[in-house]
Amino acid sequence: MKASRLNARMILLLLSEAMLLFGGMIVAVYVRLGALDAEDALIQRGGFYKGALATVFCLAAFYLLDLYDFVVMHDRRELVLRLLQALGLAWVALALLFYALPQAMIGRGVSLISLPLALGLMVGWRLAIHWVLGHPEIGERILIVGSGDFAIEIARETLGRPDAGYRVVGFVDNDPALLGKSLINPSVIGLTSELGPVVIRENIDRIVVAMGDRRGQFPTQELLRLSLSGDVSIEESASFYERLTGRVSLDMLRPSWLIFSSRGRRARLNEVARATMHRTVALVGAVLSLPIAIVTAILIKLDSRGPILYKQERVGRNGRVFTLMKFRSMRIDAERDGPVWAKTEDDRTTRVGRFIRKVRIDEIPQFWNILRGDMRFVGPRPERPHFVAQLAQEIPYYEQRHLIAPGLSNTSFTTSRTRA
Repeated sequence: MKASRLNARMILLLLSEAMLLFGGMIVAVYVRLGALDAEDALIQRGGFYKGALATVFCLAAFYLLDLYDFVVMHDRRELVLRLLQALGLAWVALALLFYALPQAMIGRGVSLISLPLALGLMVGWRLAIHWVLGHPEIGERILIVGSGDFAIEIARETLGRPDAGYRVVGFVDNDPALLGKSLINPSVIGLTSELGPVVIRENIDRIVVAMGDRRGQFPTQELLRLSLSGDVSIEESASFYERLTGRVSLDMLRPSWLIFSSRGRRARLNEVARATMHRTVALVGAVLSLPIAIVTAILIKLDSRGPILYKQERVGRNGRVFTLMKFRSMRIDAERDGPVWAKTEDDRTTRVGRFIRKVRIDEIPQFWNILRGDMRFVGPRPERPHFVAQLAQEIPYYEQRHLIAPGLSNTSFTTSRTRA
C-alpha cells in the first residue's frame, strides 16, 4: 500500500461524511414538512444550498477538533465527545450566521431534528469504520526492521490499536539466532539481508525502520531499492510512532528527525487557515459565554476578596512571554512562598474556584488570549518562565515545544485533571 493511501482514506471519509450530513439535512426537512412542502422548501426556497452550507460548517468543525485524525479518534468515548463538541460548535456558528444573514436561516424544527440525526449518523458511521478497520484482513501489512526495545514498543502499540489500520506481520533483524523467536506476538521472520524476499513473500505494504545501531549491518541498499520501486512505503520509527500514538519517544528522538520532519513552507497556508478559524471560534465563544462570565465574576467577588481575574506570565510561541488570563479560583495568598505546581485536590482553591475549575469556566477569559494570537484551542501546555527553566534542564528537547503556539486544551489535560 503506497503512502498516498492514507490521504485517500481521509478524503473518502470526508466525502462520505459530507454525503451523510447533507442527506441527514434533507431527511430532516422531509420529516418536519412532509413531502410536498419539503420539495418546495428545498427547490424554491434554497433548501439544498442551506443544507450544503450547514454541511460545510460541520465538516470544518470536525477538522478543527481533529476528527479526521485516526490516532486521536482511537478512543470511542473520546470520539462521541468530540462529535458532540463539533456539532455543537457548528450549530453555534450557524446560529450567528443566521442572525447576520436571516435569508440563510434553517427552520428551528428542521434544526432540532437534524442535530440528533447528524449525531446518530456520525457515531454509527465512525463505529462502523472502526469495526471495518479492526478486521484482521484489512489494513496495511507492517514489517519492522529491528528487534530492540523500541521496535517491540512499536509492535505493542500497533497491536493495541487494531482500528488504526495496521497489521504487524513480523520483524527482521541482523542476528540469525533471533530467527523464529517471538518478541511480543509477531516473531522475527527474516534477516535484514533477506529484506527484499521477505517483503515479497509476506506482501508487505509498509516497512518501519527501528534499528538502534545504524552503523552496523544496516540494509541501506535494499531499503533504497524498495523505496525507489514504489511498491512499499518506508518510514522512520520515530515518525511512525508519533503518527500512531500522537506521542514522541524522547528515548529514540534524534536531532535529524526534528530537522527532516519539519513541515516547512507548505504548512504556512494551513497555519494561517487554522489561526483564522481558532480566532473566529474564540470570538463566537466569547460572545456566547458572556452571561456565564458575568455571573462567575459576581460569584467570585462575593466568595472571597481579591481580583476577579488571575493574570500570570506564561511562555508562548518562540519563547515569547505573554499574560495568560483566567477567572481567579484560588486565594490571593496562594503563592506567598513562591511558585508551586497545582494539585488535583488543591486546598488553596476557593469554594467557587473548585466548581469553576471542575467545569472549566475559569478558562473563559482565555478566549481573549486566543483572539490575541497568544494561544490556540489545542496545543502544548503554556508554562511559567520559572518552570520552563526547570523543565528544560530535565526533559530533552523541551524548548522545542515553543516552536508552536500553546493551547487551551492539551494532552496533559485530557489524561489528568491537574492543571497549573
